[in-house]
Amino acid sequence: MTVMDPIADMLTRIRNAVSAGHTLVAMPSSKLKIEIAKIMKDEGYLEGFDVAESEQSPQKVLRLKIKYVGERRERRPVISGIERVSKPGRRIYTKKQDIPWVLSGIGVAIISTPKGVMTGSRARQLGVGGEILCKVW
Repeated sequence: MTVMDPIADMLTRIRNAVSAGHTLVAMPSSKLKIEIAKIMKDEGYLEGFDVAESEQSPQKVLRLKIKYVGERRERRPVISGIERVSKPGRRIYTKKQDIPWVLSGIGVAIISTPKGVMTGSRARQLGVGGEILCKVW
């Protein structure tokens, strides 16, 4: 099956896993997805991730371990929302001074810049703009 927007597919898989209460989610791997997973892990939204070989296809598999807080009955996911901003049909770019704040700084905007994929606050520090990939809160 051909996926037209692999990043939206990744975010949808994460959103579905969180709503179903799963701890692991697997998807086809790519360099951009690995960078997004690194940022989400560094910001505390994921417990971890790894890239493994797949038996069914030659492409590697990215496995994410979703982070939850609380004990068994009161367990809540750390990710309360995840949203794709720039889409293949409509790319959304931003200047360094217009980088959005997600929930007044509680959430994170993930941006693809000429200096790599980074958070919105890091892009503000470096003084670069770019394409807003997604928002996580």
